Amino acid sequence: MSPIAIEADSPPQSRTFMRRFAGAPLPWIMPVIVVIGIFYLYPVIDVFRLSFTNATLIGDNQDYTLGSIANALSSPQLPDILWATLIFVGGSVIGQQILGLAVAVVVIRGEKRGLFGTTILRTTALVAWVVPGIAGGIIWQMLFSEAPYGALNSILRLMHMPVVAWLSDPAIAPWSTLISNIWRGTAFSMVVMYAALKSIDPSLYEAAEVDGATASQQFFFVTLPQLRAAILVNMILITIQTVNTFDAIITLTGGGPGRATEVISLYVFNIVFRNYDLSGGSVLSVLMLIISLGLAFIYASFLPKEEEQ
Repeated sequence: MSPIAIEADSPPQSRTFMRRFAGAPLPWIMPVIVVIGIFYLYPVIDVFRLSFTNATLIGDNQDYTLGSIANALSSPQLPDILWATLIFVGGSVIGQQILGLAVAVVVIRGEKRGLFGTTILRTTALVAWVVPGIAGGIIWQMLFSEAPYGALNSILRLMHMPVVAWLSDPAIAPWSTLISNIWRGTAFSMVVMYAALKSIDPSLYEAAEVDGATASQQFFFVTLPQLRAAILVNMILITIQTVNTFDAIITLTGGGPGRATEVISLYVFNIVFRNYDLSGGSVLSVLMLIISLGLAFIYASFLPKEEEQ
């Protein structure tokens, strides 16, 4: 029997319900809502719950208390951890934005002129993004190593220059981790900027040339204003990603020397899996969430409004 015959044989109330069901968006997105609720929302709610307990990884008894919040936030190490996180996140966001935009501009201009190697350059930049954080940390550890096989110090020795304590000097190690993270994240910014540059109307550049604008003036007064939304969205994404980065740091420096490179994500990992303090780690995880959301809202407030576009 055909579907038309079935619908014709159905009562009017049933046909009306089916039409409303087919046209309503909620039944179609309900599976996605359920999956997100189970795998994303529930863990977040449970982290909030654990932050109000004294739970540990080695005990079954949990008592609800505010002591864990007070202990975690009053830790004498927390200010140094937040300062290291600020340097790591701020430097990563700035460095990835600048290098990602630079690579995207080079690729775009190379494609317009038909230069050989633009595809190779784009693919090479994406390789760093594909490499896992653990593997990237090991690679940079070999590059920064102060042992005889360390690549960068070997080059300095060949040039008869003093070697650098890339990973053992507390003043230099944070910058070493910053360089490795910028190398890893530049590819993502390049993809975002490349797509945004492709969407700019060529007539804007033609009008600027008619007005006698130089290449630098076109970049600052045409390209950058058109990239405002892409830059801000990219800042939101890479800020959240960098705040949660710890895999590359744990293989590169382990948070050392001392606590010079211990960012808040690595601090949470150490508290939970080395100190077995589940409640303290939950408190700091909530703090990470608040920091990420706060920065995201600040960035979003600068996004161009619809009437501006």
